[in-house]
Amino acid sequence: MKSGSDHKPGCRCIHLLSIALALFVLSVVPSSGQIDTSGAVQQEEDIPDRYFSLFEDEDILEVSLHFDVSKFMKKADRDQSVDGRMTLHISETDSVERKVTVKYRGQSRYERCKYPPARIVLRKPLYEGPDSGRIKKIKLVNQCQPGSTFGDYVIREYLVYKLYNVVTDTSFRARLVRLSYIDTEKKRRPIIQYGILLEPEGLVESRLNLLEVSTKALSLRHMLPTMIDRIAIFNYMVSNWDWSVPGQHNISVFSSPVFELAGQGVPIPFDFDLAGVVNADYAIPLPETGLKNNRDRTFLGICRSREVFESELLEFLAKKGEFYSVINNSPHLSKPAKRDITVFLDQFFDQLEKPRSLERLVDLFLAECKNFQ
Repeated sequence: MKSGSDHKPGCRCIHLLSIALALFVLSVVPSSGQIDTSGAVQQEEDIPDRYFSLFEDEDILEVSLHFDVSKFMKKADRDQSVDGRMTLHISETDSVERKVTVKYRGQSRYERCKYPPARIVLRKPLYEGPDSGRIKKIKLVNQCQPGSTFGDYVIREYLVYKLYNVVTDTSFRARLVRLSYIDTEKKRRPIIQYGILLEPEGLVESRLNLLEVSTKALSLRHMLPTMIDRIAIFNYMVSNWDWSVPGQHNISVFSSPVFELAGQGVPIPFDFDLAGVVNADYAIPLPETGLKNNRDRTFLGICRSREVFESELLEFLAKKGEFYSVINNSPHLSKPAKRDITVFLDQFFDQLEKPRSLERLVDLFLAECKNFQ
């Protein structure tokens, strides 16, 4: 949202008030409103045949996608979709199968990756539980290119989601999967790679009693301060510059029905493949960022007082053991990868453990932050 000198103060206030009012109106709608059953009996396809806790288990999940793989990989049309079926192999003797439509999503990975990221639309929903939302659409993060190196990138990105889960429960849950692409046209051999299934926004709504906000006309100043500050510091910690509230770039915004929070957005980040923790060789920062490589850190948060920055950084320091436990206890990361990530995060935490270095880091935040006063 622009705030140049050519805008009249009164107009700017009215515009800000309209955005706050839109958030408030959204926040008072019951979270259960995402499923419309008014005036009709629920269709047979929406009746759950079982409940399936997709994001409660830490074990890697075997997933098969049967569809026209060649057509999907050609990317002839950005808006095309491919029908198929998805099988979730819960155990050797148990599985869940759904007819699905596979669509493209994302922008940068769609353009540069051999295997574009996908959004899976299920013809018949999955249900996590009697009181939780249904899974009708789900984001799939897959390998960008073939090979073990790109598989490691997926595992590292999954780890970033787990690290942010340590910061706050107001985050997307993720499930690491072993993904098999099976070509229904029988023109290709099965492609087996790592992937990530991301918790759908509908489950976040029911789990946290929130509502997703569709408007893109929001900026950092419209976000709940504690939440946007955590995101800014976390992205500094993992060295992720690829996010922005305006346009909701790799950020989903929700509203809360709690009156005290009405008018303030609740942001949740996703898509961390360009972060320094992942350290992908294709993660080259844009020239306008001023960063030389993907492990250069930059602070993109809003300006706060020195005392607020110090307090928030010390909260991260208090969780250092939990962060490192996520890394060291990961059964999917190799020892060299664990050592690399730990050394990289040490560069951040070393600045928090001594008063003088903490003061210098706060100075950096004050110099790089966005001031909307």
